[in-house]
Amino acid sequence: MFQPKDSSMSPRFVGPRTFMRLPFVQHLQDVDFLVMGVPFDTAASNRTGQRYGPQSIRDFSVLLRPYNPDQDINIFDYCSGIDYGDVDVIPGNVLKTYNQITEKLEPILEKGIVPVMMGGDHSISLGHLRAFHKKYGRLSLVHFDSHSDTWDNYFGEKYVHGTPFRRAVEEGLLDADKSIQVGIRGPLYGPEDIQDARDLGYQVIPMRDVRELGIEKVIHRIHETVGSNPVFVSFDIDFLDPAYAPGTGTPEIGGPTSFEALEYVRQLDGLDIKGFDLVEVLPNYDTGEITAVAASTIIYEMITLIALMKKRKQD
Repeated sequence: MFQPKDSSMSPRFVGPRTFMRLPFVQHLQDVDFLVMGVPFDTAASNRTGQRYGPQSIRDFSVLLRPYNPDQDINIFDYCSGIDYGDVDVIPGNVLKTYNQITEKLEPILEKGIVPVMMGGDHSISLGHLRAFHKKYGRLSLVHFDSHSDTWDNYFGEKYVHGTPFRRAVEEGLLDADKSIQVGIRGPLYGPEDIQDARDLGYQVIPMRDVRELGIEKVIHRIHETVGSNPVFVSFDIDFLDPAYAPGTGTPEIGGPTSFEALEYVRQLDGLDIKGFDLVEVLPNYDTGEITAVAASTIIYEMITLIALMKKRKQD
């Protein structure tokens, strides 16, 4: 059973940085979940530096503890987890990086391990979905973001951080009719930017509608849309208002608070979640590690969902 170091016995500033002080392990025996960095950022269209996101998240995550009071569960009573290190990305070459991602993920998924990937810019999600599709077939996507990332191209390029969820539908990786995007907001080039996502099949709940509906109804819509399908959850940190996550590449004001973001993740409990990613943390623009705090705690809630799934199976 792999679990974090006890920080009441070993100071948090001791030892190498891993997520939540989990052991850094490079084998997959006796593992239920793993956390892994994908430090690729050269498909970003504005600010770059997301390659340092996993490092920033790990640095703050040493404050996390195993018992989650909001979900009333000690994660490591039910789960064995590790920090699996990083994918060896290829800066400047997104297509070869996709190959590196899928090669790293395939043996993990074959063993039924639930991975949580830390980006990196949002282009990496296409590599994740290619690997998941090989194992699980077409998945549902639950996507928290201020952008739909369904543009056809940027600067004539098809594989950038604004295009992965168009490419994923085109490649047949997702069941778009059972997928949902939450929190879309900010200035656009035209109404087609949201309509294009809907035309691909996604249910889209813009941020104004999120506010009007409230968390409970949005969560109901997510569960209703996804049903019993296998699910991949993709969380762009710019889903949060930049007051709560300033360290990101394309911030959009008018988003959720950090508490609301945690609630959205917590209430995904009950879905058949096969994996997660959290992307677009850019520490160069962070202030007082606000973004790292949010990102590490959101990942903690993702891991808690894995523990809750394991608990139900044991019970």
